[in-house]
Amino acid sequence: MWVPLLLTAGVVLLALPALVMGARGLFRHRGYSALHPGDRGPVVVIVVVRAVLLLLVLAASALVLVSTVGATLVEVELHGMVYVLFVLDLLLAALVLLTFGRRDPRRARPRATPAAR
Repeated sequence: MWVPLLLTAGVVLLALPALVMGARGLFRHRGYSALHPGDRGPVVVIVVVRAVLLLLVLAASALVLVSTVGATLVEVELHGMVYVLFVLDLLLAALVLLTFGRRDPRRARPRATPAAR
């Protein structure tokens, strides 16, 4: 009875925020220069792979959420594939968070000069 609730909490607390943060960082790439037209190809490939990854996270999250909420309401046992999709969803969410879902590091503040005496 409590296992579907744990799966739902795992998806809501990890996978959905990773999906939002990944959507923000989808088109963000360092090192790209618009002056070199040869750099466009790899950037397009990176954006397409990121979009496919976000679609996989969305599909796995939706399937796990629908399955767990339905199993909780009807009080039936979850199919074994739901657990596999849950683990896949968490792994993909971790991949998103560790690659393009994180925020850019803060810039260091300039050092304060001591006051004149």
